[in-house]
Amino acid sequence: MQSVGDRPEMAVLPADDAVKSGQKPRNPELRRKLLIAAVVIWAAAITAVVIFRGGGDKAAPAARPSAEPSASDGPLTAEQIYRTVLPSLVSIRSTGKASSSPARSMAESATGTGVIANADGTILTANHVIEGAAEIQVTYTDGTTSTAEVRSADPRQDIATLTPAELPETLVPAALGGGLGVGDDVVAMGNPLGLTASTSRGIVSGLGRAMSREEGGDITGLIQFDAAVNPGSSGGPLINDRAQVAGIVVALANPTEAGTFIGIGFAVPIGAALGGGQGDGRTPPL
Repeated sequence: MQSVGDRPEMAVLPADDAVKSGQKPRNPELRRKLLIAAVVIWAAAITAVVIFRGGGDKAAPAARPSAEPSASDGPLTAEQIYRTVLPSLVSIRSTGKASSSPARSMAESATGTGVIANADGTILTANHVIEGAAEIQVTYTDGTTSTAEVRSADPRQDIATLTPAELPETLVPAALGGGLGVGDDVVAMGNPLGLTASTSRGIVSGLGRAMSREEGGDITGLIQFDAAVNPGSSGGPLINDRAQVAGIVVALANPTEAGTFIGIGFAVPIGAALGGGQGDGRTPPL
């Protein structure tokens, strides 16, 4: 084998083959050089493998996106829920009501709440808020006002939808859906006693409750909750900890004629409000 200076040339395979075939080098010096060359080649090969696999000075490859749920999929705080749903909240004022029966005590002030429930601007609310009204006006959280007409009404469930004549510059429908269990955290948003965009927090106190009415028969399958609501809250959203509208507030329980909150509110589950049972998170088919 020939060498250039102290570095052996790469033509070492023939010499290596000669060693394997049993042919001994003619002198010890040549044998020593062959061994050194073999070690150098082996070290070079190992180094190349390490570099190829991402070792050495090469930067490690970027991590791939994880398929696991992100932190944003977890429960939200009341503040986060408020910020998320606020653009979808609507204040409703109805005038010229023809009736003021005790069954509609929450609507006697002619004010209520609604929530934008579809990309076309459809507003979901409680039927008793707008029932019998000669004129309906809605106010969005950006201050935009518009008249509205009743698009559909379900007195049996005390649910109605409205079609506004004008939409806000930025339309933000709420996310609908999400079942609730007893003990789950909920947030109620609305305009109680005319105090716009009010928010209260509580838990689900019971499910499948029934509420008696003088007109229209009983409403069954209601969500009972203890987040504070008062007259003007009717039609507002009851929201789960993922900022999904899980129900529409329709009533409060009070054994006196005061009509104020004593810790028991009722909401129609969103599925029933949309006419589809317990709900599957879809926007209303309107």
